[in-house]
Amino acid sequence: MSNRYNLLAPEARNDPYPLYAEMRESAPVCQIEPGGLWAVSRYDDVAAVLSDSAVFSSAGLREATRPSWLGHNPVADSLALMDPPVHTKLRALVSRAFSSRVVPRVEPLVRAAARRFADSIVTGQPIEVQEHFSSEIPGVAIAELLGLDPSLRRLFFSWSEALFSIHPATPPEHHERIRAVISDIETYLREVLADRRRSRRDDLVSDLLDAEVDGERLSEAELISFLAIILQGGHDTVASLLASSLRCLAGRPDLLALLRAEPTAIPAFVEEMLRFDPPLQGSPRLTVSDTELSGVPLPRGSVVLALIGSANRDDRRMKDPDRIDLSRKRNAGLTFGLGAHFCIGAALSLAEGRLALEELLPRIQGLRTHERGSAWSASLFSRNQTFLWMEFDRARG
Repeated sequence: MSNRYNLLAPEARNDPYPLYAEMRESAPVCQIEPGGLWAVSRYDDVAAVLSDSAVFSSAGLREATRPSWLGHNPVADSLALMDPPVHTKLRALVSRAFSSRVVPRVEPLVRAAARRFADSIVTGQPIEVQEHFSSEIPGVAIAELLGLDPSLRRLFFSWSEALFSIHPATPPEHHERIRAVISDIETYLREVLADRRRSRRDDLVSDLLDAEVDGERLSEAELISFLAIILQGGHDTVASLLASSLRCLAGRPDLLALLRAEPTAIPAFVEEMLRFDPPLQGSPRLTVSDTELSGVPLPRGSVVLALIGSANRDDRRMKDPDRIDLSRKRNAGLTFGLGAHFCIGAALSLAEGRLALEELLPRIQGLRTHERGSAWSASLFSRNQTFLWMEFDRARG
């Protein structure tokens, strides 16, 4: 029997942070289950892995998201999983379309969706938060940005969950469903691209079709890969952030009262939650040469999992990392990455979280987890829930 840490064990999925603390202290670079990946848990080592693409290639993430049982996965060929210089060219193209105007565009829709959820609350009556709030918010935002049918937003979230469940040790009983999901995603995105080629719209898909740098445009395959990762990451990040925020506030009535009384503190709360319980827990890389971290040799060809969730709570880096502190210097730790791979959608994710909570929190005065419970997704890399039941108390007046 293996003595390796198992990041998918039920207790680790429920609360990985005690396990991370043990790893940082006793085995900062070690092999883990499932799959025998090398996990890196201290902040300085994680930052080194994320920032040095010459040694730690994003091909590690490509390998982890395109295991032998799957074969093809458009996300594996996306911008986020490439190294310079190809990454540099593609990011320049995408950045032309992913401009600062996206936040004002989605703001009224996000606020309206959060108000609809708040208006549906009946004091003391259980409601499933993931479907009706946490995934609804990014769903309406992505549908608007990409010009997609908003009635399909829950389908998009189910696609995102399936994509994030891909890793080398994904249980065989899920393989066929995931392959079918990938086929559905690609078929749908090809239809969207064909429609925009016939008639441009005021949306991100049309902007991406028109984006050009030095006479070059994105190919069909590059467009599908980028749109697929927007559907994946754009949903998961915000859905996880909102669910973790509500779980936190359910156990901290004092903090809920503070945010209701001082809504200007909500942006700081959003950033602190992204550090404290990040949606992306780990990001794989592949060593392209022999190297060493914390005195542990890593041979060329090692798949290294940079544990962002652990790095964000490293007490070597910050004081009292296991405490939510709204006065902490405003940053989300390593949640959005570093350097060339800093998340292109970071500002949008922060805005969606802030806008949703600004609308919801004044309309409630209490919340609790419900006995119907919750369940974690089966992802090695992200931290999200497939369902989360809660009760709310509507604000008086």
